Amino acid sequence: MNRAALDDLQGQLTARLAELRARVAHLDAELHQPLSADWEEQATDMEVQDAVEGQERVALAEIRQVEAALSRLAAGTYGDCVDCGNAISPQRLAALPTAVRCIACAE
Repeated sequence: MNRAALDDLQGQLTARLAELRARVAHLDAELHQPLSADWEEQATDMEVQDAVEGQERVALAEIRQVEAALSRLAAGTYGDCVDCGNAISPQRLAALPTAVRCIACAE
């Protein structure tokens, strides 16, 4: 990848990281809402909290992946397979910018 493409990718990943952090903050705020005083409503509230916790876990996992990709960009190792050291195809990186393995090693 040329420098302009890497800079563009870094901008995209940084923007995605900001979106994810905002989402986690929103989800965290939802999780800290008090439960309803009504027992039946509490059951519903707790089901909603379970779903929100799941969404938060997924977002946190993606944050870790994006942060790792940004670290690889900074280190100059972005696009190198962590298993075999070969280059990850540009098509794979376009589809999954946080990829750490080439297609052969991912299978």
